[in-house]
Amino acid sequence: MVNVTVRRKSQSFVVPPSSALPPSIAETLELSAIDRVPGLRHTVRSLHVFRGRPSKDAAAAGAGPAEVIRAALSRALLVYRPFAGRFVGSVVAGDACVQCTDEGAWFVEAAADCSLDDVNGLDHPLMVSEEELLPIPEEGVDPTSIPIMMQVTEFACGGFVVGLAAVHSLADGLGAAQFINAISELARGMDNPTIVPMWARALIPNPPKLPPGPPPSFKSFGFQHFSMDVTFDHIAHVKAEYFQATGQYCSTFDVATAKIWQSRTRAIKYNSEFKVHVCFFANTRHLLTNVLPKNGGGFYGNCFYPVTVTSTAQDVATSKLLDVIRMIRDGKARLPLEFAKWASGDVKVDPYELTFEHNVLFVSDWTRLGFFEVDYGWGAPNHIIPFTYADYMAVAVLGAPPAPKKGTRIMTQCVEEKYLMDFKDEMKAFIL
Repeated sequence: MVNVTVRRKSQSFVVPPSSALPPSIAETLELSAIDRVPGLRHTVRSLHVFRGRPSKDAAAAGAGPAEVIRAALSRALLVYRPFAGRFVGSVVAGDACVQCTDEGAWFVEAAADCSLDDVNGLDHPLMVSEEELLPIPEEGVDPTSIPIMMQVTEFACGGFVVGLAAVHSLADGLGAAQFINAISELARGMDNPTIVPMWARALIPNPPKLPPGPPPSFKSFGFQHFSMDVTFDHIAHVKAEYFQATGQYCSTFDVATAKIWQSRTRAIKYNSEFKVHVCFFANTRHLLTNVLPKNGGGFYGNCFYPVTVTSTAQDVATSKLLDVIRMIRDGKARLPLEFAKWASGDVKVDPYELTFEHNVLFVSDWTRLGFFEVDYGWGAPNHIIPFTYADYMAVAVLGAPPAPKKGTRIMTQCVEEKYLMDFKDEMKAFIL
């Protein structure tokens, strides 16, 4: 194990340029019905590893990554003022808002006394604790009160890692990536971000509130980490089989989700008639084209619907993989109708009140959010490490292996130690 020291050199709030701020600096903006979901008031943390050399413009400027990103962040906060504000009101009471106080985003500049090669490019298993690379606010400050925090850690090789912690209440994955891409465009010298941000929270459906259900359980299950890489060829082979059998296309997400769900169900050996569920959060911007511009038009708030697919353990465990893929696709096909029913108030149970039980698997796909396209002037990230795990949730995350490797990286924390070997065997059978 390499002995690595990460030193935090400076930490402070980055604020928008004061000379360009509008006179009404305390504007209060209402969050949408989805933003106010209590379960979203948490920070989504991730590490973004950059190993590239600076572009000609960045090299000519002579500034390091931390200095460049800090300056770009300040400019971006002028366009995305809510990220420099603070949450006010109560999420539980349903009256939470964002006040544009321009107090700023928390920014940490750090340095590591080694190269990225010395720590294997931060590939799994991590040779540097994520806690050293992720931003930590001042003592006594609730991290969920600050919409965005960043830490840029520069390594001796010239590479750097951007640690992000963003509160989900302000933006979903697509929205957060839109903001980070705006920072990167300004860092590369653009006058303005390509995408003009849109607040427009009033355009999100706001159905009548249902009576609250029982409080969710947060039982600790002791789920263990496991990750594996699957080549494009293996995924393509399953896609071709599915097309030959059904005449329909399926996605990498469909294939990977079906395999994880089936492998987990087989490894745990639930009773045959026991209900098992897989849940994923589907983007719904395309279902709001009557109020949102095409492709969301810069909207960066939460705009998703929790799609849940349910079956018996026996059906998931004993069916062919292609049949489990069909279950996933059938669930996705129901999205427009289910979202419309929720939007009109035609539901008896709030779909956004999630249940964190042992038999519920949550799947998140990080490959299509836009983080892999971020370029601060040193090229796109070689590697992104999301930390979307909680011990009360069975979770699977789809990402990508470090460049130049190709394929899909499956990262899970969804089975206990006693089931881990069987789960690994089931998953590895996928690539043999």
